[in-house]
Parts: sequence; structure tokens; C-alpha cells
Amino acid sequence: MFHRYVAIGDSTTEGMDDPDGAGGYRGWADRFAAHVARAQPGHRLEYANLAIRGRTTARIRAEQLRPALDLAPDLATVVAGMNDILRGSFDVAAVAGDLLAMQKALIGGGATVITFTLPDPAPVMPIAKPLRGRVLALNTAIRDACAASGAILLDLGAYPVASDPRLWSDDRLHANSAGHERIAAALAHAAGLPGTDESWTSPLPSPPLRRRHEVLRAELAWGRRHLLPWLGRHLRGKSSGDDRFPKRPDPSPVDLPDA
Repeated sequence: MFHRYVAIGDSTTEGMDDPDGAGGYRGWADRFAAHVARAQPGHRLEYANLAIRGRTTARIRAEQLRPALDLAPDLATVVAGMNDILRGSFDVAAVAGDLLAMQKALIGGGATVITFTLPDPAPVMPIAKPLRGRVLALNTAIRDACAASGAILLDLGAYPVASDPRLWSDDRLHANSAGHERIAAALAHAAGLPGTDESWTSPLPSPPLRRRHEVLRAELAWGRRHLLPWLGRHLRGKSSGDDRFPKRPDPSPVDLPDA
């Protein structure tokens, strides 16, 4: 039985791009909280989400770890690293140190900690193929941190379905609603919740073949709609998380909407 779940991290933990129907985002953390609550009927689960989009691992440790510890969770997720990978100053050793420190601190405070590795970005975003080596290095660091801390590892990056473009949103950086639900189901299984299984690993049906001009049109539209604004923002030293606050800073009982 879990009493309080606290999630820390960046935009994927915040829930982008999984609309909640009320102008915000739901996301795998909200969905995972619902899985946990359903697994313990009659037992109240409180949930807080301190994640903010655009945060690097170092900033998550500096800004979110202490507030998370103050909430005294007995269940926590720590997912970070993608924003570090996208920066020229990526230092896998520093990221690994921050991840391990956060895991150890939360476990030392009495929490069961769960995290996951990152999917291969190349099938989702071909332009990101040069970043594959960084993702692999980060995933090794995540595995090593979990082995050292005792955190539960969901090795999401080891499953090809995690990189199926149909589970990713139009921006190719965030899961869509179906992708977020897959991650939540995977976390529920990794946590050993009753009634869970490995069905989340099942591949999607083979997609229809696209003509070359359709692929080119989609790439140009993505670059205009997402890549260019992202580049412009980062050249100005801006972040999508500037002046933002956590969506759920205080623990509150988990509502159980339909999955």
C-alpha cells in the first residue's frame, strides 16, 4: 500500500503532450498514480507532481528534490536527462551523479523510487540520429544508478515499441496520449501492481507505407512548426519552462477517471 506518490522531472513527467481536456496536461505520472490508486481500493493515495518542462537534471535536483523530500513520499518517480542531451554541454557523468543522488535521497527518506530509460529517438525524429550515442550513454548511466541505489528500473529504451512514431506527439519530443498510457502501464507492471502484465510491450500493427513526397512534406512541416521555434528559443537563452510552476505542488487524493 502506498500513501503518497511524488513525481519530479521535466516536461515528460509534467505530461506534455497528453491533453487533460481542461487546458492542461495529464501524462504518464497522472496515469500511473491512477493505476496505483486502482490497485489499492479503499486506501487513499495522495499525489503531487513537481515537474516543470525544460528542466535539466541539475536543476531538477536543485529545485525539486528538497520539496519532494519535504512531502515525505513512500513512492516517487525520478525521470530526467533529455534536456541535458539536447545541450552542447552534455556531461553524462554529471547527469549520472545527479540522478544517483536524487534516487538515494528519496530512498533514504523511505520512498520506493522508479525510473526508466529513454527510447531511441532516431525512429521518431530522424534528424536526432546523431544524439543516439548520448541516449545510449545516459541509459547506461540510469541502469548503473539504479543498480547502486536500489531504485526500480523500467528499461523502456530496450523495447522497440517505445520508439514507434505513432506513440509520439507532433513535436516528436513528447509522447502522445497513447504513448503516455503505455508508459504508465509499463511503470505499473514494473512496480508489481496486481493485474498488470507485459501487454504494453506489444508492437503496433504495421503502418501503411508513405510515399517519398509525403515524408518530405511531413518533415518540412515539422521543421517549420517545431524545430525552428525551438532553435530560436534556445539561441535566445529561453526555456519553455521559464516562469512556470509545478502543476500539482501539493499532495491531493487521486481522482480515478476512465483510463
